[in-house]
Amino acid sequence: MVLRPPVEPMLAQARETLPPLGAGGMAVQPKFDGFRALLYTPLREGDPVLLQTRRGALVQDRFPDLTAAARSLPNGLVLDGELAVLDPHGQLSFTALQRRATAGRNAPVLAAEMPAHFIAFDVLQSDGQELLAEPFARRREVLEALFAGHWLGPPWTLCPSTTDPVIAGEWLYEWTDVPGLEGVVAKSLTGRYRPGVRGWTKVRRRNSTEALIGGVTGSLHRPHVLLLGRHDTTGRLRLVGKTAPLKPGPARDLADHLTAADPDHPWTGVRFTASWNSRTPLEPVLVAPVLVAEISADVSQDHGVWRHPLRYERLRLDASEADVPQFGETSP
Repeated sequence: MVLRPPVEPMLAQARETLPPLGAGGMAVQPKFDGFRALLYTPLREGDPVLLQTRRGALVQDRFPDLTAAARSLPNGLVLDGELAVLDPHGQLSFTALQRRATAGRNAPVLAAEMPAHFIAFDVLQSDGQELLAEPFARRREVLEALFAGHWLGPPWTLCPSTTDPVIAGEWLYEWTDVPGLEGVVAKSLTGRYRPGVRGWTKVRRRNSTEALIGGVTGSLHRPHVLLLGRHDTTGRLRLVGKTAPLKPGPARDLADHLTAADPDHPWTGVRFTASWNSRTPLEPVLVAPVLVAEISADVSQDHGVWRHPLRYERLRLDASEADVPQFGETSP
């Protein structure tokens, strides 16, 4: 069977810790903070290069640099990986990637200004032969042979992979200090590629830190989600993220300490959305921004704002505004 888009990518289930790697039964790869994509090279001369998103949309017109580079790859190839863009300092930039992913007529201009990279971590087809039923260990061999045999370099990157628990731990706890790396993904070496199935395991690094409670959804008596902020260098309270829905017990305890905001609350009149990069409006109840919440956060930030929901851990009645990190600080 020859693979044609759309093919649902295999997915990962979130866990708090890495599964036992055992005697080489699992492989671990870094989880890059980019856009998931499948790349299809032509089966025959004259066929187009196709680039498919996780949701099945074809976006090769937005990445003409990758399309042109893919012409040097073997025909009949399907790669699974992550789209990424580097900033001038050589670090992954999610903001730049967003601009590339939404490019229209200016796609060639943006491609010249901020070239895209494809970080390949799996191969689903080689030389027109689909590999979905092959174990991951075999697919990895094919992928490594592709990079070695064709001397592939930028914009193509081979995602690292290891079966060593020590190295996997270093990737999770040390590599994730680098912007653009948010954790690791564990895969069974004997596992086949199952489109649309959460058969892999992802572990994001999480850190404990503090933020001020500036608003809630629900009500003061039954808070549901917290809107959290930090002060910037000018003293302005900036939104840094929202929590996942609170559990009933912590919500009841927190309600005893919430106070309705004064009319001069710094977020009065500010428009909020339901989630990061969403257009769905959100109308929270503003509260006096004096309570400090301890939260658990992953490392995925965009200009000081966490993109994924934060976890509320507890209320820090022993802490004040001065104990909360400043907006934009990279360390928790």
